[in-house]
Amino acid sequence: MPCVTPNSSQLKMNKRANVSISWKPRRGTVRVDEEGAAPMGTCAGMCSERERLERQRQKRLHRFEILQGTERDRLPSADPGRAVKEYSRPAAGKDSTCPSELRPPAVLLKTVCYLTDEIASGQTGAPWTEVYGFVFDRLRSARQDLTIQRVSGRPCVAVLERTLRFLVYASYRLCQEPLRCFDPKINDTHVQECFSWLLDCYQEGIHDNEPEVQALALLYNLGSLHALHHTLQLPEPVRSSAPVRLAASVSRAYLEGNLVRFFRLLRSLTFLQSCAVHRHLPRCRQEMLLFYSHGYSSRNCRYPLPLLAELLALEGPGEAAELCREHGITVSGDTVAFLKTAFRYPQALVSRHSYELVDRKQGDRSIADVIHGYS
Repeated sequence: MPCVTPNSSQLKMNKRANVSISWKPRRGTVRVDEEGAAPMGTCAGMCSERERLERQRQKRLHRFEILQGTERDRLPSADPGRAVKEYSRPAAGKDSTCPSELRPPAVLLKTVCYLTDEIASGQTGAPWTEVYGFVFDRLRSARQDLTIQRVSGRPCVAVLERTLRFLVYASYRLCQEPLRCFDPKINDTHVQECFSWLLDCYQEGIHDNEPEVQALALLYNLGSLHALHHTLQLPEPVRSSAPVRLAASVSRAYLEGNLVRFFRLLRSLTFLQSCAVHRHLPRCRQEMLLFYSHGYSSRNCRYPLPLLAELLALEGPGEAAELCREHGITVSGDTVAFLKTAFRYPQALVSRHSYELVDRKQGDRSIADVIHGYS
């Protein structure tokens, strides 16, 4: 039986491009302050002494910041080497530009590396949902310091690239968590913000990791004609790089409705690229089942379940059978009976981890290696 998408030639690209997307390159960012020169931070630690003592006094220290041996004290002490400045919303009458409260670029990068190597990597032994909440907040604070000081160039890019990788990785790792533990929409908002800021920075100079990030932006925003158009306008060295070429091929296959080729190309993506595109897989699989329900609709036709599992890049026939039943498709033994009148949309699409398309690609690399961008 040929492995082709039925009626794929009849699909309209504009239907596939109707995808909600908040990312776009920034033009004139919040870092520009017309009133005067930007403040320069002088805080040499990951958290200022004032904030550290204040949060210690108010019992607002996270357990990752408490000095070892004082956890059970009535007033646990802050560890100067582990306390990290928390995100604080701008408020009327509050001076957020005090140099002693701002960390200079070198300290910000040191802070991000600490969060990556000591916290995000799982060294604390805490549940990763808790790790995510702590790191997410402290990375947001680092970006806030970048904004206030109007940091640009390589120091800014170094912080933003690691932040982006963390958020993209988290979008996959926590995709099965309940909403009270992980909100994918909030995470997505910050991912898109990092993309916008980074792509703006890349216009100001040459950066080694630009092809990687441009490819991630296209995959994360799969189905967006705007994102694809942006990619086609990139400078030739970036546009012709291997990561961007592969991401563009994946995007075109999806927009053209060639889902067989789309799923085949996904196997060639790197681990982080797979994390970026993973959030779109439930919708892509649903579309493929819909196509097949129309193309192979017959009471006498039976489609092999193992072949369907392979085409959809699922873990095996069992997962394929479960997915089919969720969409009203009849499963009998190791075969499937497609009927266009029987197809139904489930109440919600469920995002599941995928060993074949994602997990196995991590290999022996640690979480820290992934966030730092080490091959």
